[in-house]
Amino acid sequence: MANVKIVTDSSAQLTDDEISKYGITVVPLTVMIDNTVYVERDTINNETFVPKMLAAKDLPKTSQPPVGKFVETFNKLGEDGSQILCLNMLEAISGTIHAAEQAATISTSDVTVVDSQSTDRGLAFQVLEAAELAQQGADMQTILNKITKVRENTRLYLCVMTLDNIVKGGRLHPVAGAITNFLNIKLGLQVTGGKLKIVSKGRGDKSLRKFFGRILEDMKNTPALKKIGISYVTETNVLKETMTKLKEEFPDVPLLYRVTSPIISTHTGEGAFALIYYSDPD
Repeated sequence: MANVKIVTDSSAQLTDDEISKYGITVVPLTVMIDNTVYVERDTINNETFVPKMLAAKDLPKTSQPPVGKFVETFNKLGEDGSQILCLNMLEAISGTIHAAEQAATISTSDVTVVDSQSTDRGLAFQVLEAAELAQQGADMQTILNKITKVRENTRLYLCVMTLDNIVKGGRLHPVAGAITNFLNIKLGLQVTGGKLKIVSKGRGDKSLRKFFGRILEDMKNTPALKKIGISYVTETNVLKETMTKLKEEFPDVPLLYRVTSPIISTHTGEGAFALIYYSDPD
């Protein structure tokens, strides 16, 4: 049956049930830990990755899916004449979007590739809305309009507890990282416009509690709050406190609480977690 089929990458925070229910195709990234290569959602998953990362001699290396994997996926899904919509993580943290775009020009199928300008559960929100509409028989433009609305009404905030992984990954000069860790600086970031921006910086957990306190206040003033996601590397007191407050303030809003993907864990390090939510105003 020809319709619109939804593809995404394995940074999307999707449950197995969601993938099965909506017929979503996930193209996996790979990660190398101490010279052993693993395929996400196949030979390694979010939960099994973290202890391997923490025990590794060197920082794991993540790799985007090869162009050929996307081409193979697109061609197979489009054999019946279906259009393909591929939603990928933001360009700022991965070249996955470019691999998908290149594959789309090669594929024999009709493929539309979209930079979600998000990742993790933020990407999943767009994927799920797209897949639900596709199941209902919506056309490509209707789906694109919907995911644009979801993107505009999604907020993704991230806390980084240690800069060790950022330094090891070459994203911060080692001396700056050492000084920052010595001062016990914690960072609060926001993904906005497809970019990671530092919006809070302070010493100790107290600064993060203030940071997430402000976010919770914003959430209280957000009409039609639809879904919430908490994705983490390892649990911390700040994370547990934030979860408790979310459950108290928004008991009727669906909340997914899960370990994040290997690519996010690798970039952000031990103790990091993200709070993602979106609303559906008329």
